[in-house]
Amino acid sequence: MHQPAFSFDSTIEQWQDERSALNEIVLDGANLELKRFFSLDAQTYRPGALDGGTKELLGLVASMVLRCDDCILYHTIRCHEETITTEQYREACNIALIVGGSIIIPHLRRALARWKELEEA
Repeated sequence: MHQPAFSFDSTIEQWQDERSALNEIVLDGANLELKRFFSLDAQTYRPGALDGGTKELLGLVASMVLRCDDCILYHTIRCHEETITTEQYREACNIALIVGGSIIIPHLRRALARWKELEEA
């Protein structure tokens, strides 16, 4: 059976490699609507009235509230790439906790552990 991508048995690099390989499978022979959705997703996070880092923080909060570990890790990586500070990242996590309630605490733990991993790399 396939392991979930957000496993602490794998590194962030392994997760990114697996995500890329799985995206290739999804997009291989994909119909127009699926390709448009992927394109729209990428376009949405480009800088506009809001900078890219702010948009990634918004994506992080939404992903935490929705409890999607893959999405949380993706936005955590993107926040780090956008040079979000640890303080900004933790503040966004606090907002997710208030909005989502205590049910997101396991996701919060994993998100902060992965952020620490990125910071230490």
